[in-house]
Amino acid sequence: MKIGLGLPIDDPALLLSWARRADAGPFSTLGLLDRLVFDNPEPLVTLAALAGATSRIRLQTEVLIAPVYSTAILAKQTATLDRMSGGRFTLGIGVGGREDDFLAAGIDLHRRGHRLDEQMTLLRRTWSGEPYGEGVGPIGPGPATPGGPEVLFGGFAPAALERVGRFGDGFLGAALPPQPMSGLFRDVEAAWEKYGRPGRPRLVAQVNVALGPESTVRRARHNLSEYYAFTGRAEQVANGLLTTPQEIREAAEAFTGIGADEVMLYCWSSDTDQLDLLADALF
Repeated sequence: MKIGLGLPIDDPALLLSWARRADAGPFSTLGLLDRLVFDNPEPLVTLAALAGATSRIRLQTEVLIAPVYSTAILAKQTATLDRMSGGRFTLGIGVGGREDDFLAAGIDLHRRGHRLDEQMTLLRRTWSGEPYGEGVGPIGPGPATPGGPEVLFGGFAPAALERVGRFGDGFLGAALPPQPMSGLFRDVEAAWEKYGRPGRPRLVAQVNVALGPESTVRRARHNLSEYYAFTGRAEQVANGLLTTPQEIREAAEAFTGIGADEVMLYCWSSDTDQLDLLADALF
């Protein structure tokens, strides 16, 4: 069972410590969320710093809101990060849905899906070393991973699941318990077969966790509520936080049982003692 960690965002100065301790432990991946209009560290910049502080663990955006980024710059940034990390980078990617992020970026929220489709075509072309477009040559450096970093799509809409078959290497599912997540996983597998892809998509599940004293759990619930305030169901999300070793073990086993190749434990409090507690709970 591969177990990754979603990094907390409430104290960016502690992320180097999180990364070094996770790299020395049993965890497989470090994930970092993305927002533009929010008090979070920019994920690609941050993961580049964490790449230099680690040697083994994978680095993943979870998920990057690609439509608010310049496509050419995104191609260069992601290839650079994959190159400098020795091929340890996974680009978790999605369309986003917070209107203020798109207003700040000057991008039409209602065209974000179409824009992401266009971006993926350009990203794949650029990572393969082809010219970026008419009158524009290749954009380097070339990524360490042939054809570009691993791409996982996040989302719930049918179009998001279709993109896995069209452009991706797998799917990152979040905010659902195992039974409904199983349905999404099966839809992703169907999309994979529809587009004649060889092998199988990589399936990753994310669950929100907090282990430790009441202050750690309370802080995690507060941070979850702030992040999901725009949805109108922040309290429901915060109450779904897993806070005991047994709950977390059972969730990891259940997601593995429905076909997850990796389970990402998203930590919403910056208390670094959680690293040891989670390792003890699962390994």
